[in-house]
Amino acid sequence: MSPMLDVSDEVRAEIGDDEANRLLTGDNAPGSYDCTSCRAPGDTGRIPTSTVLFVGEETAVLAFAHATCVPSQVIKVSEEEVQGAVRTITADAAAAAHAAPPAPSLPAQAPAPVPPPGPAGPTAPMAAAAHAPAPAPPYDSAHAQAPAHTREPAPGPARPDTGRSTEHAVLGVTCGQILIDETLHAAVVVEPTARIARPGSDGHGDDFLPLLVEQGFMPVTGLTQAPAPVPGWSVLVAMGQLHAILQPPTGGSLQQNIWWQAHEALPVTDGWRTAANQSNSVLVYAAPVGSIGRQPREDLLREALVQAAAKGVLVAAAMPLAGS
Repeated sequence: MSPMLDVSDEVRAEIGDDEANRLLTGDNAPGSYDCTSCRAPGDTGRIPTSTVLFVGEETAVLAFAHATCVPSQVIKVSEEEVQGAVRTITADAAAAAHAAPPAPSLPAQAPAPVPPPGPAGPTAPMAAAAHAPAPAPPYDSAHAQAPAHTREPAPGPARPDTGRSTEHAVLGVTCGQILIDETLHAAVVVEPTARIARPGSDGHGDDFLPLLVEQGFMPVTGLTQAPAPVPGWSVLVAMGQLHAILQPPTGGSLQQNIWWQAHEALPVTDGWRTAANQSNSVLVYAAPVGSIGRQPREDLLREALVQAAAKGVLVAAAMPLAGS
């Protein structure tokens, strides 16, 4: 029986028709696997499965995920991340082989490294999107706060000055769980470290929230209900980590643009990942500089969000996981 496997056109373009066909016919597809997004076990014979190709500078690795977690796609990551994934895959496969040989009818095959893209370069829509013009404010760099509440700088690609304040804007990103109507939701809180002025303005105002409202974010007056979805945006979680927030395509392109991207993928807690996968969504809150601050606990983070909402300086939107 052929596996329940999806190989997208962009993945096929990278690995070639022969390899794609071998996967689809079951000749080179795993039976069991650990989902690259939620880390839960999967079975290509019983569960719809996506092929996810992680492409570094010199190496690429093919992984597998529940189709309900992420779609089949090519994801551009750092070479260090790809090499780390290869080491993890190799170690897991060796441990599984040492513990118990796989049954012949259901081989436990780990995702295998695939040859790097040829001289023409990968299709790599994620890489191209990083340099595409975006209607939301451009940022010179980004940084993130891990679930353990440690703050790590994550410089992003340099972008041209747009006439805003001369102060270097950096995005602070905090992952946490928010309790709304007795349900825990995976949330991401975004706060710049400096004022964000509209491109072309005199640079003296703070247009961070108005720019997001123009993109579909809605003002938040309290945390009694989840924010409404915003079309075209999504949150990319892969290999069990937070990679990026994606915004709608522009200029006739079908590929989403990267609005924020972690320099190194951010680890998230098991509870955060479980909540995100159960609802297939993440709540993204945004506030101007100085509104939230660094909060060491989720209860304090919630209190800061409530206070920001009461002051009228909080916007939010619900986003699906891993749109591509």
